[in-house]
Amino acid sequence: MARPDKAAGVAELADKFRGSNAAVLTEYRGLTVAKLKELRRSLGENAEYAVVKNTLTKIAANEAGITELDDLLVGPSAVAFVSGDPVEAAKSLRDFAKANPLLVIKGGVLEGKALSADEIKKLADLESREVLLAKLAGAMKASMAKAAATFQAPLTEFVRTAEALRVKLEAEQGGAGEPAPAAEAAEEAAAE
Repeated sequence: MARPDKAAGVAELADKFRGSNAAVLTEYRGLTVAKLKELRRSLGENAEYAVVKNTLTKIAANEAGITELDDLLVGPSAVAFVSGDPVEAAKSLRDFAKANPLLVIKGGVLEGKALSADEIKKLADLESREVLLAKLAGAMKASMAKAAATFQAPLTEFVRTAEALRVKLEAEQGGAGEPAPAAEAAEEAAAE
């Protein structure tokens, strides 16, 4: 391959490293083309799975400021460049590796921090971003409902107390005796 082609390949890989939230390095030795196609489909639109050359990838990763992958770039390597939710991509890779033991997760980087293979598997055990956001929203809604009830409780208690006092006063006035006959006569005269 000519030198300009290698430089273009390095630049493309460096851009992918810079533009992705995470990158997961795998070994795919023994997987067929059909299996690799299946893996790419399972990753979905949030990740791009590319078979890479180790030396070019090492140079590209270093250009992007990632030196953590240098020791892992041995043997047949492929990188999943994750642009969406890293948890979903890690789950897809973990599940595919369980079904196809020839796929080996070597490690990766998440937002500039190096991850071991075990850490990627732990990442895969997390719930997806959407589920975590839904749980957070539910917890916040419950907290707000509790706060609203707390703020409303004194007002509700005041209204109940005022109503009980009104009922009590009416009962006392009605039970104190009948209105005076003069008051009744004045009411009748005003009505006529």
